[in-house]
Amino acid sequence: MIRLAAPDIDDDDIAAVSGVLRSGQLVQGREVASFEAEVCALLGSSHAVAVGSCTAALHLALLALGIRPGDEVIVPAFSWPATANVVVFCGATPVFVDIDEQSFAMDSAGLSRAISSGNRIRAIIPVHPFGLMADIRRVMSEARTAGIPVIEDAACALGASIDGRPAGRWGTMGCFSFHPRKAVTTGEGGVIVTEDPVSARRLRMLRNHGQDPDAPSPDFVMAGLNQRMTDFQAALGRSQLRKLPALLTGRRAMAQRYDELLGDSTVRTPTAIEPSAHVYQSYVVLLRRERSGDRDAIIAQMRAAGVEASIGTHHIPLLRYYRTTFGYHAGDFPVTDTVASRAIALPLHSRLSPDDQARVVEVLRELTD
Repeated sequence: MIRLAAPDIDDDDIAAVSGVLRSGQLVQGREVASFEAEVCALLGSSHAVAVGSCTAALHLALLALGIRPGDEVIVPAFSWPATANVVVFCGATPVFVDIDEQSFAMDSAGLSRAISSGNRIRAIIPVHPFGLMADIRRVMSEARTAGIPVIEDAACALGASIDGRPAGRWGTMGCFSFHPRKAVTTGEGGVIVTEDPVSARRLRMLRNHGQDPDAPSPDFVMAGLNQRMTDFQAALGRSQLRKLPALLTGRRAMAQRYDELLGDSTVRTPTAIEPSAHVYQSYVVLLRRERSGDRDAIIAQMRAAGVEASIGTHHIPLLRYYRTTFGYHAGDFPVTDTVASRAIALPLHSRLSPDDQARVVEVLRELTD
């Protein structure tokens, strides 16, 4: 089976984790602080707060902003459910915005309409889907005009940039994932970056039971959670970060090869605002519209042929919980309707060979051309 994804784990990674395990200092040690410092250096950020997952990062970011019941938070309709779930867990209401068919990211005109029509919008969470940056310049322009803070869901976009400015560094806070499907992994794990020292301090308290991070002895000054990253996760993350440039170069080269192999096919290949704006956490193609009803069957046939393909991501408003709780229907988000039903993620990872890619494309074209 040609795998959809595979983490890039080598002997250096194993040695880094083993060293922490042998030390006996598994949490609250030096590795997390060092990992945070290295994330800051990579992104040019003033503060980084490592947590247990990107879901935790998004949740704590909303809590740090004071999001509460009765508030509304704008999110895209096409994303992993966590983007909206964290809003619900704050007691707030997600306000879904349709996406742009070209980028799969939040549509800027739809964002403008959502801001204009809502009177309790307290935050905006744009997603950089599949490692492809949204039109973050337009998002920030709309947000600044309305005076609404932005939390970037940059889960897939570590290393991407527009105008030389990294993903995660445009909004009030940026949240990243280190899940095994990402270029850099800590198993599970996430990090929040921010330039605001007040937000950073609040985030550090929220992730550690409400404990004041600057007090000389334990002093719990607010109600908090346990969303800490372990030291062995952080050690793995540090080892992985050293490989990030090479990993991204490899992913971009593989994406270019897919582009070439699919150049005259009937599927649409991904595009970016500028080359640096896509790091290809996933390589997601679109079937032609008339084949949207065949997408799931095509994925199943690809797997039967030894190619592990998958959907792009989820149409959140049509997931059962959101459909039944908020009353959404097909047609409410027409672009998401068509993209979600046509998107296929192809295998992409460091172990993928040119022959593997040729086989992936051969199988896909047999089923779609």
